[in-house]
Amino acid sequence: MLKNEKTLLIKEKQQFPLTIKRLGINGEGVGYFKKQVVFVPGALPGEEVVVEVTKAHLKYAEAIVKKVRKRSEHRVKAPCIVYEQCGGCQLQHLEYSQQLKEKRDILIQAIERHTRFAIEELDIRPTIGMDNPWHYRNKSQFQVGFDHGKVIAGMYSIDSHRLINIPECIVQQPVTNKVTNVVKQILADFKVPIYNEKTRKGIVRTIVTRVGIQTGQVQVMLVTAKKELPRKEAIISEIQKRLPDVVSVMQNVNPKRTSIVLGDETVHLSGKEIVEERLEEFTYELSARAFFQLNPEQTVKLYNEVKKAAELTGKEKIVDAYCGVGTIGLWLADGAAEIRGMDIIPEGIEDAKKNAKKHGFENATYFTGKAEELMPKWVKEGWRPDVVVVDPPRTGCDPKFLETILKVKPKKFIYVSCNPSTLAKDLQLLSKKYKVEYLQPVDMFPQTAHVECVVLMSRVEK
Repeated sequence: MLKNEKTLLIKEKQQFPLTIKRLGINGEGVGYFKKQVVFVPGALPGEEVVVEVTKAHLKYAEAIVKKVRKRSEHRVKAPCIVYEQCGGCQLQHLEYSQQLKEKRDILIQAIERHTRFAIEELDIRPTIGMDNPWHYRNKSQFQVGFDHGKVIAGMYSIDSHRLINIPECIVQQPVTNKVTNVVKQILADFKVPIYNEKTRKGIVRTIVTRVGIQTGQVQVMLVTAKKELPRKEAIISEIQKRLPDVVSVMQNVNPKRTSIVLGDETVHLSGKEIVEERLEEFTYELSARAFFQLNPEQTVKLYNEVKKAAELTGKEKIVDAYCGVGTIGLWLADGAAEIRGMDIIPEGIEDAKKNAKKHGFENATYFTGKAEELMPKWVKEGWRPDVVVVDPPRTGCDPKFLETILKVKPKKFIYVSCNPSTLAKDLQLLSKKYKVEYLQPVDMFPQTAHVECVVLMSRVEK
């Protein structure tokens, strides 16, 4: 420890003035002191602040704002009453038009850090935003707990296990707030044991609420530590009585000590097993664990960007990797000769098959499995894709999948990313045989530091 302390350029509790240069990938302000990077949550580019170091590391420091000497012209008052405690949003204090510019810069930073591309040679377009950047999320996952004898539901405060009660989240659809509050009250009325993370006693851990914004259908899922749910029939009856919009009641069992919300077992309690959502002319069936974009309005813009990038003529064979319930593939199906989608979650694949059948797309087929295993098999059988579309989780593409792309060599590779860092790393690897035509950032999560991106890559002909 003493040896480390000698090499630290900045010490804990040290205070100093700092000019904020840009936003970091998590939405924190970034400045430099003694040529070392300092991350400051809540500080904005252009601001001059006095900070106090909370954590000192060999290559960087973390600090908090003690005083703002010069405010950003783009700083606004955050409208959420628990904004600074909750941590679910990071940018409510930054006016929305500037959020869009900073998100493009977050993408640029990732490319600078993880690739050898020359930024000035890349076509990085302005971020596509929302007309109304509030009340957009169609799904909430609120942890349940006790506070002074009352049942509460919300999110854990940043870097802590202190549960913040959130009766109204202003980035959630209003109906998800209403349903969560009523279900929370029902649990209290029936004195259902609430799970305690420390003692590992109790039953109900999380209330998950999903709404089909265009259909009005609502699904409630109670995540429990055990399969046995006390007063189960009474809870179901009361949900049906108080919440007529709820068409599906499910239970998910997660006995593990983990920060992952859902367990492996899902139980149908009442109503339908799915809810439906519409995006333009498409209706999708969504099972409880199936992935679906959380911002339907921006999803339409995102998928239209994918369609624009694909430039389909009706002759193309397309692979929709990490396909979920088939949303992207079906968006492209009317302009393609054939769509083949795959995912490792069987429920999602079943939903994808139903969605394709419902819309009469006989050219779309879906498989449970990994793209890196299925694609080489298809190539051996004589089926080679012209376009591959991928929308992976935040961890990015599996390295074996990227190796497969480099071997199969489709003409176009369209990458839909929700994490600039993993996107940049994957683009660097793909640049062996692919050229980046352009990057189009899309704001799927206003008020947060998250930025989605559609990247068009074309095969380099040699």
